[in-house]
This record gives sequence, structure tokens and C-alpha cells, in this order.
Amino acid sequence: MSVEFLLTTFIVVASPGTGAIYTIAAGLGRGGKASLWAAFGCTVGIILHMIAAISGLAAILHTSALAFEIIKYLGVAYLLYMAWMTLKESGVLSVEGSRTEKSVAEVIVEAILINILNPKLSIFFFAFLPQFVPASSPNALNRMVELSSVFMLLTFVVFAVYGLFAASMRSHVISRPAVMTWMRRSFAAAFVALGAKLALTER
Repeated sequence: MSVEFLLTTFIVVASPGTGAIYTIAAGLGRGGKASLWAAFGCTVGIILHMIAAISGLAAILHTSALAFEIIKYLGVAYLLYMAWMTLKESGVLSVEGSRTEKSVAEVIVEAILINILNPKLSIFFFAFLPQFVPASSPNALNRMVELSSVFMLLTFVVFAVYGLFAASMRSHVISRPAVMTWMRRSFAAAFVALGAKLALTER
């Protein structure tokens, strides 16, 4: 495992994006446990992109404008939906007194969908992995799976740290209604901005 790969992966994972913002919002809105489930869901959402890249399906997204646009705008629509739900106080930043299984399932599903509906992840894996796996390598497939697994592990760890830190600040936030309102608007705006950025993304 090269230091270059680990450093590049850490920079990519640590850069604020939809998954990181969702995990932080889960920590603030529902606590540490929810933030860990959100980090888990975001990590699981990577699997489909990893499989697509390794199997070559990502090449279809890269060459087919229609396929890319369909997935891209599904992602945009979902981010706008998340923004709307956050503003309605029924999204990830809702403050719940109970910790039901349904709420845990909702956090996981929402986190998975956030990453699944981001076609740039498939393109990223398709462009990123070959740089660290020589085409002539006899174990290229195993190597790509190994590197992808490390990427997923770092994703979970970094997102979990983000979420737990946010959860540690939760008591200071939820006791101040004005702060909660500001946080909801800020996260809703962040989801809208990320949706706009995704909408403007080219192959």
C-alpha cells in the first residue's frame, strides 16, 4: 500500500461533500449513534460505484451522455429533496426524543442513496484506481478490490470522526432554537449548493 495512495485517498475523503455534510447533520440532529449509522450508510453507498468501476460499467457512464445525465439529475433531485426535508424539520436535522429502529433505517437508507446517486463516484473510481494498479499486473482485480476496501474504510473512519464531533456539540445546539433554525437553513443551503454543483458537473 503506497503512501501516495493513502494520502490521496485521505484528501479526497476528508474534503467536504454530500456524505460528510449528511453525517455531520445526523450527528447534530440525532446524536452520536445516528452519525455512525450515517457514516456506515455513506460507506455502503460506495460499494455500487466500486463494483461499477471494477467491472467496467463505469466506462458506460463515462461514454454515454444519456446514462450520466439520468443518474446525475436523479442525484440532484435527491439533494433538493434532502434540503426541503431539512427545512421542514422532518429531515436529518430533526431532533427526536426516541431512537427507533425505523429512524435508524431511514438514516442508513438516506445515506446510501446520497452516495449511490452521485455518478462522479463511479467516474472517480474508474479514473483513480488504475493509477495505482498496473494494467499488466496478474492480480489487478484483487488489487483494485483491496484499494477500494481501504478507500471505504477511510471513508467510514473520517465520516465517523466528523459525525461524533458534531454529536459532541449537539447539546449546545438543540438547547438554542435560534441556532437550530440557523443550522437547518445552513444545511439546506449546503444540500442545494451541492445539488447545483452536481447539476453543473460534466463528464
